[in-house]
Amino acid sequence: MIVCGETGSGKTTQLPKICLALGRGRAHGGGLIGHTQPRRIAATSTAKRIAQELGTPLGEDVGYQVRFADHTSNQASIKLMTDGILLAETQADPLLKKYDTIIIDEAHERSLNIDFLLGYLKQLIAKRPDLKLIITSATIDAQRFANHFASHGQAAPVIEVSGRLFPVEQRYAPLQVDGQKEALEIPEAVCKAIGEVWREGAAGAGDVLVFLPGEREIRECAEALRKDPLLQQRFHPEILSLFARQAVSEQERVFQSGNGRRIVLATNVAETSLTVPNIRYVIDSGLARVKRYSYRNKVEQLQVEPISQAAANQRAGRCGRVADGICIRLYSEADYQGRPAYTDPEILRSSLAAVILRMAALRLPNIAQFPFIDKPLGRAIVDGMQLLEELGAIESTTEPDLHGQHRVQLSAIGKALAELPLDPRIGRILLAAREQQALKELTIIASAMACQDPRDRPMEFASAADQAHLQFADERSEFLSFVKLWNWYQEALKHKQSNRQLENQCRSLFLSPRRLREWRDVHGQLHVLLAEKGWKENQTPATYEQIHTALLTGLLGYIGKRDEDASDQRGNKAGDYLGARGIRLFIWPGSSLGKKVGAWFVAGEIQETTRLYARTLAKIEPQWIERVAKHRLVKSLSDPFWDKERGEVLAFERATLYGLPVYHGRRVAYAPHDASEAHQLFIQKALVDGEMFGKVDTPALERETQAEAKRRYGKLFAFFWHNRQLIREIEALEHRSRRPDVLVDDELLCAFYRERIPETVYSRSGLQAWLEEDRANLEQKDQSLRLQKSDLMRHEAAGISADRYPKTIVMNGVSLQTSYHFEPGSPKDGITLIVPITVLNQVDAIQAEWLVPGLCVEKVQLLLKSLPQKIRRHCIPLPESAKQFVQERLDSNSFGKGDLTDCLMRFVRNQNPIEIKRSDFRPEALPAHCHMNFRLIDEHGRQLELERNLNRLRSEYGGMAREAFQSLADANIKTVQTDQAQASPIQKGSYQAWDFGELPQTVTMTRGNQTIQGYPALVDRKIAVELEVFDDPAEAKRVHRQGLCRLYSVVLKEHTKALHKQLPHAREIGLLFIQLGSVEELIEHIGMMAIERAMLQNQEPTNKMQFEESLKQGKPRLMLIAGEIAKHVLASLQEYAELHKKLIAAKALSSSAYDDMRSQLQGLIHAQFVKQVPYEHLVHLPRYLKAIALRIDKLRSNASRDAQNQRDWESVARPWQRMVQESKGMLGMNDEHNTRLREFRWQLEELRVALFAQELKTPMPMSVKRLEKVLASLR
Repeated sequence: MIVCGETGSGKTTQLPKICLALGRGRAHGGGLIGHTQPRRIAATSTAKRIAQELGTPLGEDVGYQVRFADHTSNQASIKLMTDGILLAETQADPLLKKYDTIIIDEAHERSLNIDFLLGYLKQLIAKRPDLKLIITSATIDAQRFANHFASHGQAAPVIEVSGRLFPVEQRYAPLQVDGQKEALEIPEAVCKAIGEVWREGAAGAGDVLVFLPGEREIRECAEALRKDPLLQQRFHPEILSLFARQAVSEQERVFQSGNGRRIVLATNVAETSLTVPNIRYVIDSGLARVKRYSYRNKVEQLQVEPISQAAANQRAGRCGRVADGICIRLYSEADYQGRPAYTDPEILRSSLAAVILRMAALRLPNIAQFPFIDKPLGRAIVDGMQLLEELGAIESTTEPDLHGQHRVQLSAIGKALAELPLDPRIGRILLAAREQQALKELTIIASAMACQDPRDRPMEFASAADQAHLQFADERSEFLSFVKLWNWYQEALKHKQSNRQLENQCRSLFLSPRRLREWRDVHGQLHVLLAEKGWKENQTPATYEQIHTALLTGLLGYIGKRDEDASDQRGNKAGDYLGARGIRLFIWPGSSLGKKVGAWFVAGEIQETTRLYARTLAKIEPQWIERVAKHRLVKSLSDPFWDKERGEVLAFERATLYGLPVYHGRRVAYAPHDASEAHQLFIQKALVDGEMFGKVDTPALERETQAEAKRRYGKLFAFFWHNRQLIREIEALEHRSRRPDVLVDDELLCAFYRERIPETVYSRSGLQAWLEEDRANLEQKDQSLRLQKSDLMRHEAAGISADRYPKTIVMNGVSLQTSYHFEPGSPKDGITLIVPITVLNQVDAIQAEWLVPGLCVEKVQLLLKSLPQKIRRHCIPLPESAKQFVQERLDSNSFGKGDLTDCLMRFVRNQNPIEIKRSDFRPEALPAHCHMNFRLIDEHGRQLELERNLNRLRSEYGGMAREAFQSLADANIKTVQTDQAQASPIQKGSYQAWDFGELPQTVTMTRGNQTIQGYPALVDRKIAVELEVFDDPAEAKRVHRQGLCRLYSVVLKEHTKALHKQLPHAREIGLLFIQLGSVEELIEHIGMMAIERAMLQNQEPTNKMQFEESLKQGKPRLMLIAGEIAKHVLASLQEYAELHKKLIAAKALSSSAYDDMRSQLQGLIHAQFVKQVPYEHLVHLPRYLKAIALRIDKLRSNASRDAQNQRDWESVARPWQRMVQESKGMLGMNDEHNTRLREFRWQLEELRVALFAQELKTPMPMSVKRLEKVLASLR
């Protein structure tokens, strides 16, 4: 029967009494009259009302059972209960035999329990014709329900009952009125509406019931009402609230009549069944907080949504019971008309996992065939199945039934879950707790999760509540906070003085006494239930890992991981966590962990309100997830590679749980996943690339690896080392000849091995086993796997020989190793000379330009190609000319001797009588491999630098090289070999006479296998000389000449003193020089120049006899030569003095000319000019200075001509200056070039004379064009 009774018709209280009067119930020998309500509040209040009307104590004839409370007796006829209680009874009593009548009240709410009960009861009444079923509501779709329960083609009877005592006026007061820009806030609109209706009703006005979406809105509205001056001053209302989480005492205040006017602020709990007394006005916000389940994100969403028309009518029906009622809707009539007629059934917006589980346990038909009033969505069914699979509750599906549907087959876990009256997730946690020996702690936590949180956190006292709850907080887990709170509560119960004292204590800590009791009741029921099943609690405390591993089994979809990318960009924010299936999570603001939650957490609940919040958090380790969620991990492999340690092909494994990376980069065997590709990679990497025992980059490492392999495996892998050596030889030929096409492709090598090695071999151990499986054929297998040169080479590498690509190059007696590498664009491309730091300054830059014969041919060909076409055409064919040039140099044993470009120019001139100069070549256009590469190494063989510019290398490391050489020389000086067999070993020391025997040009030192040349020289130490060995012959020569002069000076001590005293013009020189520097030093420099010209005009002495002979011949000329030098110095200083006065006047004529002349003058006359200017140029200094004076005179009359002359001079001077800068550090073997650069400096002075003072004449013809040619030869 379908009873559609209007609000106020009394259907809720009268229908059970009518059934009783009709002879139903135990009082008449029948069963119970079961009466379900959607909420506990409605069930308990309705039971009290019926008992009161029947005049019997509650619990005797009329009782109620809600979760955690059973107030029924054995003789009771009417039992009020929540729909969940009746649903739970179907588990133990599938036919509901103890009931003869069942009333399903408020069916319009269409909760999950109600829909499941309606479907279940539809099947049940066919089996129990004696069972009477009444479905009732004020706003039910009666015809639809009647059709659903049709029997034999006849719809169930429908009874409509009128019941509203007084008419209700509907008013619409939308928050935003047309034409107004700003909308009212709900609290503001409520205050306004209440003021209006109370003013209209004056003294006879009743109470107001306000429907709001949630607890937060109730508190905001209550605050606004208390602050409204009109309402407070005129009406003094009592403001009450009603919502599900409220304390029972607060809820009961609503149902008690008051003395004054009352405003009741309620959620949708007051829509049905409950009758709040004296309500005359209803104010409907039109909103409710609706729970919806997101099938995509697998989380619950608690969003504020507009209610349906049926719900709006239910709300309006709450008034008009005591007088004419008024319902004010805070939305427009058009809005109302546009809303859906009925609220979406919960089955269309909930997770169906629990329903599917229960149906499978009851062996009911497949959910798709079950007679629900509204068929659940396909994706909802899939989602429920997925959750059960996640929990391990589903084993498989059976054969299709008569309808072609698969019935769900529960696993052992699923059957155990179905026996637990808990959410499947919580039930799964308890099952895992038993395995983890953590049942004691998890029973506490699970019962807490099954109840409302006993901790209160009122918005207006949020901070105080958080502070009070800190004593229960755990620094790692909010689940353990429940355990701490439980232990506190148990102790408080033991030591309580009275119930009131305990309740006050709880409230002071913002704990709900009612919810604590409910928690305790659930825990007690669970404890008894699990004990009956024989589950035993752990006696020792469970570890953190045990507890949270158990929690993870039921909460795999509630895992969060910090989003490191977002954290790096924004700092660690509350929303920087990723959840399952790509959702972004926020930490609930009331969480005690907050930012301390760590990289991974598990949440007890994820709910979407304004954001997607994770609540009840605990830190976890990702390895726990891996252990618990093996059946749900999605694994993928990437980047397979050969691992020499394990001797097999591995890959990097990545595992994700619902998109969250649990681990990545784990090395796992690749063969079980793809044996064919593992075989291919094994052949490629281990055999073809030669990495069977790892990468061996150096010959020493290869020798060591080969020795170790032979020790472990004997001759088992002999073929491998044979093939490797053969490939190395051919690769070396490729690099030397710069021909990358000698060695065959890898694919041919792979094919060679694939033909001989079975596909089942994909590791070193597998190859070993295959080779050893038939010892008799081991030698035959080894031979079949050996490569021959013909297998490896595409063609013969003609023209590649050791003499053209030598492994060493000898420079100045030092043998230096070479290496060859063919890789265009690489820094290592071409030939590399390996240079120990000790011999850096002995590398012959000129010889290095020749490279080696095999590579010089290409370099020469490219140099010829860079010539202008009119010259190049005489050298065609260029390859033949290049080969001829190199071969002629080899035949004449002159390869590497002399400047390459000069030699090439002579060769071209000899072949064709044409004009060719250095500037015709463009060496800068040559590719990098046509220049020698220098790899500088330290004493341990470690690379310091790789550089093609020897000049730059010496500039940076020249000092270090000299120190290293000196250190070597100091260690070897007593045992070095001289270049003369008869010479005695040289000894370093300080000398004032030739007491050190024969002085060789070179000495030979050894360091390990390395032979090094040194160059002994005397070093000037003012009062004596010291014998030292140098690494650079040019530097040794320069220093030695100064040292020899000093030794002559020391030996001729008395003569030197006399020279200083009797030097002609000494006084005049001193007076003129005193402004420039030390006069004593100047006399010293004149004396040393005189000694050099007197004693060293011929060959330098190499022994004592030659030294004394030169001393004997030069001593008589010494004073005369000194006087000659003094004359030139005096003349230069006199010219300088005169010129210094004139130069000041030139500044006003031309600043450019002035700067140029001042710079020239500073370069000619300075404190060290006698020491630094050679005698042959010293004699010309007075003429250069006179030229400057003449330039100043001419400047007055023709400044423009002077400027042009200056530009002409700079056109050759500036390129020379750049060349000098570039040549710095270019020591030793390039000394000839440096000497020519230094000579060019004096040619520039002669050019100044020719340009600015032609009348002074020059020793030879001089012009800009002549110097440009000289400059070109220097490039």
